[in-house]
Amino acid sequence: MSTLPKADWTQRADLAELVSALGPGTIRWVGGAVRDTLLGVDVADVDAATTHHPEKVVELCQAAGIRTVPTGIDHGTVTALRPGGNVEITTLRHDVSTDGRRATVAYAEEWQDDAARRDFTINALYVDPQTLEIFDYFGGELDLKDRIVRFIGDASQRIREDHLRILRYFRFHARFGDVVDAESEEACRELAETLKGISRERVAMELLSLLSLPDPRATVARMCELGILQVVLPESCGDGEQACLSGLIDAEGASAASIAPYGMRRLSALLPANPELAEKVAARLKLSKDQRKYLSCCAARQDSDAANPRALAYNVGLTCARDRLLITGQDPAPIIGWDIPTLPLKGGEIVQRGVGAGPEVARILQAVERRWVEEGFPDRARVEELLAQELG
Repeated sequence: MSTLPKADWTQRADLAELVSALGPGTIRWVGGAVRDTLLGVDVADVDAATTHHPEKVVELCQAAGIRTVPTGIDHGTVTALRPGGNVEITTLRHDVSTDGRRATVAYAEEWQDDAARRDFTINALYVDPQTLEIFDYFGGELDLKDRIVRFIGDASQRIREDHLRILRYFRFHARFGDVVDAESEEACRELAETLKGISRERVAMELLSLLSLPDPRATVARMCELGILQVVLPESCGDGEQACLSGLIDAEGASAASIAPYGMRRLSALLPANPELAEKVAARLKLSKDQRKYLSCCAARQDSDAANPRALAYNVGLTCARDRLLITGQDPAPIIGWDIPTLPLKGGEIVQRGVGAGPEVARILQAVERRWVEEGFPDRARVEELLAQELG
């Protein structure tokens, strides 16, 4: 019998209360928390599977004074609100039918039936909350040790059930895999075109999650070699774009400011420096308004950005300026920790100098501001000199 090492989350009193409420033997921890504990990495979220139907979960939790939210009750999921972190509790299920985008499920009686509908062996590990015994139906524990990501059962069948699993496979391989599973990779290649039927929001979410990992370069390159990334992001597989991503990741690591990975920054590196194209990609992926604005700003990058980093930051904002510098291989140090100043001059002061209110005030204000930025944001006295020169 294999057991899960004790971790802080396995000893949480609020989780013990939840187990007591549902009853021993009716609930097991499953998925990421189990996997990450076996790998010795921090656990962000705890998920559970249960033999109880959702209505019973709600009833038992209410009786124990535990609040719940029906976050996915149509699919068997109830979220228990816990002080140490909420827990998604999902009733055991098996697939009735699938079409590659959504599944019709029915409640199951056996734990192994629930495990069989999951995607990868390393995500189908269950643990008894009280004894910490691991229930491994498909060899996931050994795959974790061997650093290999494998689909459960027939890889092609798993993908046909949910086409997004192609992108998930590469994301999980980038995070957990050192050894390539040939069957899984070949199935992803053969069925790559099915990604066209997935909602753009789901595709964007997976791409950004992949790009947010510490170093996804090898995985991204492999997806291009297999013709997979081109299906959802055809602009990204040129030699220039691949080199740009690689240079960016190197620059992030070399920065004295310790720049954390950011999926949107890396997505921008995978696109040509073309704001119009960036707008089209953002629309295609249905990114948010803020994400679209950011992508377009980064796409306007130029090698000349490094000539005056603070002027760049003043004009486009600190985040975009920093990331444009990183993407072009320039040092963002001059703007790290810098506060963008405010021009110490208002239009009303120009009017007081005898200029009639209107376009001429705006022209003078912009001219002073432009010179103030070019000179490196001098003090108020110099601004008054610049104003006098413009008025003269």
